[in-house]
Amino acid sequence: MDTVVSKRGQTVVPAAIRRRHQIHEGDRLAWLDDGSTIRVVPLAADPIKALRGAGKSGRLTERLLAERAEDRRRAP
Repeated sequence: MDTVVSKRGQTVVPAAIRRRHQIHEGDRLAWLDDGSTIRVVPLAADPIKALRGAGKSGRLTERLLAERAEDRRRAP
């Protein structure tokens, strides 16, 4: 999807992206510039509430250790 930047530096977030990421009027977006690319990330209105329960998926230590073991297998 392409958009155009106006003379005032404004652009439009395409409707399909707004729907997919539940972006509504008044929501805040963060612009992340790493020097070669720009990412636009929606910010949660209440970041604490947005993260609540994120660590309850269980077996986090086991998943971390498995991922580290996989990283070691891939290393030269």
